[in-house]
Amino acid sequence: MQLKTESEKIDPYITKDGSIIRELMHPAVHGNSGQSLAEATVLAGGQTMLHKHAVAEEIYHITEGCGIMTLGGQEFEVRTGDTVCILLGTPHMIRNTGEKELKILCCCAPAYSHEDTELME
Repeated sequence: MQLKTESEKIDPYITKDGSIIRELMHPAVHGNSGQSLAEATVLAGGQTMLHKHAVAEEIYHITEGCGIMTLGGQEFEVRTGDTVCILLGTPHMIRNTGEKELKILCCCAPAYSHEDTELME
């Protein structure tokens, strides 16, 4: 079992969709096998690019802030405590409508990869 306790020391990077990500648990680093968990940050006034994944299903859990989620043909508000399932192949993006950072826990199964991210814009 791999336990990661110092997540605040993980260096962030920019994903293909434009969000700032800190990988909290990923098979390439931690040895788990079927999923990844990351903290995404969308700056105030910012948004991710519309994109989809052919292989991975995602779950977003909003831990801070508020925004507008685009999921397929729907748009709806999200805020702290909300959880959204993003089925594979579904175009999606999120826009921060608040005055502070929007923070999202992102679980991907299988694990996130840039190669599985297809930009729609």
